[in-house]
Amino acid sequence: MQSTTGSDRVDTTRRSWAGVGIDERRRLRRERLLTVGVDLLGAPDGAAANVRAVCRAAELTERYFYESFTDRDTFVREVYAHVADRARDALTEAVLSAPTLGRAEAAVRAFVELMVDDPAKGRVLLLAPLREPAISRRGIELAPAFVALVRDQLPPRGDEGERHMVAVGVVGALTSLFMGYLEGDLAVSRETLVRHCVALVEDAGRAACLQGDQAGGPSGRG
Repeated sequence: MQSTTGSDRVDTTRRSWAGVGIDERRRLRRERLLTVGVDLLGAPDGAAANVRAVCRAAELTERYFYESFTDRDTFVREVYAHVADRARDALTEAVLSAPTLGRAEAAVRAFVELMVDDPAKGRVLLLAPLREPAISRRGIELAPAFVALVRDQLPPRGDEGERHMVAVGVVGALTSLFMGYLEGDLAVSRETLVRHCVALVEDAGRAACLQGDQAGGPSGRG
């Protein structure tokens, strides 16, 4: 069996980049590092994503790591933002493309496909902030975006404060459920999880609607 020398590896790398511009090479290297970062930060045991481990897994030298990221903490924050952006995009697209009565199920299924079917992403978004100082507050900072997404799907009736509280409660409950499922604390099937989460969102919508009706009724008027 022929061994591969260092010069052979260099030649192979050069051929793989043939015809690819400098900016595109940099983008592809950055994407590769982020993908590896998701795998490492989202590992079940919470593997430490140090620079050396990231570069080894991405098969890149540290020079290319520092081409895109100033340090390890910046990298961790970028990995988290990378996953969070995809979660927001998936939920927004699911809601916009679904009929009104099917939005709750569409959103839940989109989130399950991203966070449960690809558990590394789920652990990065929901569990990594609990163990990574570099992103310890990112979950808190991200929550308002998801709360706003849920609130915008609730019936536009009643007090805005009530609708906001309902949305906060829904996001908190869903977060706890998905965290429990990812950590293995919920011994239920994927479809059972989906049905429960859909019912939770739909019940919240009905509650918000009822509160709006009561607020607009004779006893709710000033």
